[in-house]
Amino acid sequence: MLLCLLDLCKPLHPSQDILALLEFKKGIKHDPTSFILSSWNEESIDFNGCPSSWNGIICDAEGNVAAVVLYGLSISVDAELTLTAFSNLTHLVKLSVSKNLITGNIPNHIIPRFKNLQYLDLSDNLFTGNLPIDIAHFPTLKNLSLAGNNFSGSIPDSISRLSSSLQTLDLSRNAFSGALPTALLHMDNLVSLNLSCNAFSGRIPPGFEQITSLEVLDLHQNELDGHLDFEFLLSSSVVHVDFSGNFLSTYPSQNQQQKFLPRISETIKYLNLSKNRFTGTLVNGGELPMFESLKVLDLSYNQLSGELPEFNFVYELETLRLGNNLFSGLVPNGLLKGDSLVLKELDLSSNNLTGTVSMISSTSLRVLNLSSNGVSGELPLLVVDCVVLDLSRNQFTGNLSRLVKWGDSIEFLDLSQNQLVGSIPESSSQFLRLSYLNLSHNSLSNTLPTVLTQYPKLKSLDISFNQLSGPLLTDLLTLPTLQELHLENNILTGAIKFSPPSPNVPNLMILDLAHNRFSGYFPAEFGSLTGLNVLDLAGNNLSGSLPSSIGGMSSLTSLDISQNHFTGSLLENMPTNLQSFNASYNDLSGPVPVNLQKFPDSSFHPGNPGLQLPSAPTGGDSSPTGYSARKPIKTVVKVVVIVTCVFAVIILILLAVFIHYIRISRRSHRENITSKDVHRLASSNPGAFTGREIGGPVVVSAEDLVAARKGSSSEIISPDEKAAIVSGFSPSKTSHISSSPDSGDSFNPGNLARLDVRSPDRLAGELHFLDDSIMLTPEELSRAPAEVLGRSSHGTSYRATLDNGVLLTVKWLREGVAKQKKEFSKEAKKFANIRHPNVVGLRGYYWGPTQHEKLILSDYISPGSLASFLYDRPRRKGPPLSWTQRLKIAVDVARGLNYLHFDREVPHGNLKSTNILLDGPELNARVADYCLHRLMTQTGTVEQILDAGVLGYRAPELAAAKKPSPSFKSDVFAFGVILLELLTGKCAGNVVSGEAGEVDLIDWVRLKVAEGNGTDCFDAALLSEMETPAADKGIKVVLGIALRCIRPLSERPGIKSVYEDLSSV
Repeated sequence: MLLCLLDLCKPLHPSQDILALLEFKKGIKHDPTSFILSSWNEESIDFNGCPSSWNGIICDAEGNVAAVVLYGLSISVDAELTLTAFSNLTHLVKLSVSKNLITGNIPNHIIPRFKNLQYLDLSDNLFTGNLPIDIAHFPTLKNLSLAGNNFSGSIPDSISRLSSSLQTLDLSRNAFSGALPTALLHMDNLVSLNLSCNAFSGRIPPGFEQITSLEVLDLHQNELDGHLDFEFLLSSSVVHVDFSGNFLSTYPSQNQQQKFLPRISETIKYLNLSKNRFTGTLVNGGELPMFESLKVLDLSYNQLSGELPEFNFVYELETLRLGNNLFSGLVPNGLLKGDSLVLKELDLSSNNLTGTVSMISSTSLRVLNLSSNGVSGELPLLVVDCVVLDLSRNQFTGNLSRLVKWGDSIEFLDLSQNQLVGSIPESSSQFLRLSYLNLSHNSLSNTLPTVLTQYPKLKSLDISFNQLSGPLLTDLLTLPTLQELHLENNILTGAIKFSPPSPNVPNLMILDLAHNRFSGYFPAEFGSLTGLNVLDLAGNNLSGSLPSSIGGMSSLTSLDISQNHFTGSLLENMPTNLQSFNASYNDLSGPVPVNLQKFPDSSFHPGNPGLQLPSAPTGGDSSPTGYSARKPIKTVVKVVVIVTCVFAVIILILLAVFIHYIRISRRSHRENITSKDVHRLASSNPGAFTGREIGGPVVVSAEDLVAARKGSSSEIISPDEKAAIVSGFSPSKTSHISSSPDSGDSFNPGNLARLDVRSPDRLAGELHFLDDSIMLTPEELSRAPAEVLGRSSHGTSYRATLDNGVLLTVKWLREGVAKQKKEFSKEAKKFANIRHPNVVGLRGYYWGPTQHEKLILSDYISPGSLASFLYDRPRRKGPPLSWTQRLKIAVDVARGLNYLHFDREVPHGNLKSTNILLDGPELNARVADYCLHRLMTQTGTVEQILDAGVLGYRAPELAAAKKPSPSFKSDVFAFGVILLELLTGKCAGNVVSGEAGEVDLIDWVRLKVAEGNGTDCFDAALLSEMETPAADKGIKVVLGIALRCIRPLSERPGIKSVYEDLSSV
């Protein structure tokens, strides 16, 4: 009876385990799913005192808490409180709190209290600080995962004390740095070691092959260098090896055709050595049995060369990636035909392979990428079971008739940029799974076949840049699955017609019909495409007025109707989300609606002579409504105002006469020197400085201004005159001064005093191109109307419109910043190989006969810079950026920097928000103005770095250096500042007022985080989105990444790990 009474009293006295769990519950700041708060209470304890009914709690047979599993709940709680509370669970064997929002350090003194813990998973949280030395005091720990946090510093040597028990160690996706400790080689029981996506540097220590139990070794995306240890690959018993994304190289040899990977262990099934610096050739056919045990081999993005072997003995190989190397010779057809192979994926893209591909008869091959080679001949006669087939950017010839015999498994087909001719066959309806079809940049002709409307899963269709003719298929625009349709640059004719209404809702998001020969009216049915984001009708023969149904296209962000014959007025109800708009070269008239006035003049002109811009004041005598109700002004006040105005006018006239007298007196003593020039000016251009009235402001042509200055010996050029000079390369009478709001760089004529620019009558120097994407003469560039975009320490940037309508960004370098011609030319040619979707392409440069005539030509990117979209200021473009947009921009920039750092091995050197350009309606981020320090003198580089310091992007080590030079780590610092700008919406160069006084953005954020008020830093525009747990966690994770990027030089991560971390948010 007494024992029974004791059992009944147990729930009245909570056990130590329950008290520990309740202590953790009390410290929770936010539990968005109420996973803990709704179930952890004393009323739901089992008869034996174990809270097994509590969510995430598992008890052992004796009623003790044995496991706590709180996975992916976005719980916000302090790190020390968490570990302190759970350390009181004396029988705890497993603790998993992965994918939450636990912040803070791991305290040293707590670790020894986990005496029975075998499994610890703290991954994907917000832990910070160094790995504590006491990490070795887990006496029974078998599995440890700290991945996906913000840990930094080096791995302590004390970790070797875990050698008797530890089997799995995952420290990936952190900011660990320094050399890999040799202590890892003493962990005899280790089965899996993952140190990927950190900033480890130095060489891989030899000896990992001695850990006989090791099966997985993952070191990818670090900064490891040195030579690959072939002894490890030969003797190790490991199964999975990933060393990709480092700076590893081949042992140096006098033999340029040195064989790469002479032998590897038979136990290795997965081998990834991509994105390194390996050279040499692959083994020949006689030695191929060495690959017989491999299932995955990835050697892409290296510098391997020579011919490819036939791979006759690789019976287990499922994935082979050799793209982006220097391989030459014939495509190994054995990989495309072998029935004895189990190969599923083959990537040979971006090499120098030649020959033909007769057929792809393999029954196992699902993904084949042969793009960007020199493969020629007709298309394969047979394709059996490929799902993804990319043959783009080759030299295939003939027609598309062979498609009829291809299998029906294809979902992705890209044949673009070849030399294909003829028509698209009607009898290719077997592609019932096709979702992506790209036949662009060929010479296809005839009409569009109706089979294009019969692919039930087609999402993207691109047949642009061909010679297709005839009418547009009416059903194409209303296909229920189609999201992108590109038909630009063909010779399609007739009216744009829609099929009759159907129950299927069209999903079209991008429609490009530009530069065809369509006629008729703007179809009112476009209003039914409510999901359309981009519509391009430029360069056709469309006419009539714009229908009111355009206002219903609420998702439209880009609209181009230029180079048509539209009449009437622009609609007042144009979509409010428009970020890009062009209606130039039409016959529109009337006032420009308010919601379109944010776009530059180039969106409306040339053309549209009757269009009234808001800057043109109307000169009517009509008085405003309600004028008669105003109180009359007293006579005395009128007299005072009139007298004051007259007095002010007299002073201005006297001042003007005085200035004119000073200028005449300065010129008089040099008239004998310049008499010939003055005579030429008077005879050839008597109308210099004459202007035309265009609705108000006087417009002076650049030619008039330059000609007048050439006849004057005065060195004094007013800021306004300088603005006129630099606003066009073409001192032509049709080039007018304008300043675009598209650029984040501010343009103020008064700020141009230090620019040593004198625009010539015409460009008469040497124009060099880095590729064949554009071709023009200096004279054609001279004629190009130019619009000022902004200025920097290098010089001034313009948007130039060529005769063919192509837009270029032209940077006119300031005098004295560029290197000498030979060195400048040598460095500029290196830009030819820099091509990436997130990097603005440089197209050429101009070297003039005088010191100040040096131009750099690059792609023009619209709608503008990150600065013009991000900062809360009157001229901000569009609504505030969403969190999704900001995260995408961050990932895009990191990807572009990763390409520059890794593939091109050059730092950007001038990273700031105005040099991040957002491309198209999707706002794809592209970095610009990169590597310009390689073209500049040391003085120019120092000025660039000083400019970065003023703007808030300069790394501390550059400020302390005597001869500062941009580096990879200084780029990471600047990128961290940009991440802070994205999170806060504030400009890095502005002073922020806080409790500690006025500080810069970096110090302000650091102070807020140190005070535990990090959320106060975030842009108010993001607060509503932070109510979503995923967005809330993502924003905080990115804040942690940003803070890592602005750490001191020795603790700062590489861009690879930063890019990897951002990509996983």
